[in-house]
Amino acid sequence: MTSQPAFADPGLIAWLETASDQDLDTLPFGVVAMAPDGIVVAYNKAESTIAGLRPERVIGRHFFSSVAPCTNNYMVAERFVQEAELDATIGYVFTLRMAPTPVRLRLLKRPDARRMYLIVERRMPGEC
Repeated sequence: MTSQPAFADPGLIAWLETASDQDLDTLPFGVVAMAPDGIVVAYNKAESTIAGLRPERVIGRHFFSSVAPCTNNYMVAERFVQEAELDATIGYVFTLRMAPTPVRLRLLKRPDARRMYLIVERRMPGEC
């Protein structure tokens, strides 16, 4: 595998498409890889730490309705449904099963990709 990408790396989705689960676990930010129907197929260590959920509880479940219903809205889930290609970064606050946790989310989807990705970077309160 090539060198580790950064959260904002323009080639992140291409790297993710070829990454193994072990490669994903080396990243300092969270990765939720989903099949086109929203079922989680990979969930890395950083995201497990941020969300406090073990991969065994997440993989195989629908992310937006079962794992993180706080993302089942127009800002996140609907964008994956409505947009054929997506590379957007938004500020967000996770609230389900945890104290409010400010994060930056990067939503990644390409028509030729086998997966779509929700990338999560923890941010400090007050940080944009």
